Amino acid sequence: MNAPPNADSAQRTSWVQVQLWWRMTRPGFLLLTVVACALGTATAAACGCGLDVSLAAAATALAVLAHATGNVLNDLHDARNGADAANTQGIAPFTGGSRLIQTGQATERQTAELAKALLVFLVPAGLWLAVQVGSGQVLLLGAAGLALAWAYSAPPLRLMSRGLGELAVALVWFLVVIGADLVQRQQWFPIPASVALSFSGLVAALLLINGFPDAEADARVGKKTLVVQLGPATASLLYLALVVSTHLWLGLSVMWLIPPAEALWGLVSAPLSLTAATLLWRHRHQPQRLRLALRLSVMAVLVHGLAMTAGFAWLGWNR
Repeated sequence: MNAPPNADSAQRTSWVQVQLWWRMTRPGFLLLTVVACALGTATAAACGCGLDVSLAAAATALAVLAHATGNVLNDLHDARNGADAANTQGIAPFTGGSRLIQTGQATERQTAELAKALLVFLVPAGLWLAVQVGSGQVLLLGAAGLALAWAYSAPPLRLMSRGLGELAVALVWFLVVIGADLVQRQQWFPIPASVALSFSGLVAALLLINGFPDAEADARVGKKTLVVQLGPATASLLYLALVVSTHLWLGLSVMWLIPPAEALWGLVSAPLSLTAATLLWRHRHQPQRLRLALRLSVMAVLVHGLAMTAGFAWLGWNR
């Protein structure tokens, strides 16, 4: 028997709503968190701490949901402060938010409701994971990550508008890597911290370069991002300093015997980062020509994290 027409219509409406929610989370960027969790899980496994696949999957799912919540909150507060409405120079999908509110596909109320729903789910889910792991440290780390995600966009702190957005985001992904390791290891350890510092440095550089196309609109609404505060020339040099110091730290940390030599696989991202830095300097006053540099920056973070993950996985496999 065929479903009545009104049932078909309701199903289509529900599917459209789910698709809208999915797009509101900006799914293209969630892969960063998956890679960060894979890296943290691999560091624990390589050190002989074993691998609990179910806990790794749960931790990854919660981290991805937390990242999605941060994206939704960012869209909501950029709509409220007028930044996304003023932004006509953004390079989709890298900058300018999802723009679903600005194009009339979603409302501020829908965006706020989705953020609240995600938060309502995340809190008990985080408690459940902490109980499963048997560590209150997991709960504290997750709470710190959520607090930073909230403070990044939401008043009164609005860290992204005070030149502190890159630092806040770097701290979040630093916590993601060491949190994924902590779920397996159940204690703090220097190796995941050292590689997390490397990974999060490239995430900070990615956020910095993403600010170039948005700088004009940000300045008009009073968002004092690093690009707005420093100007394109100094911000370009800061990007170069970040990507060079990130790769340099990885090499030095291996030399100082913090992570094993297999972590050096992460250096394969250096050509991508340096090419992006060159393009950024060349087009620092022409942000609309930065699409390739933005793409290379995303690729550098992913390659950096995946290569280190592969190195640690190789070490664990050959133990």
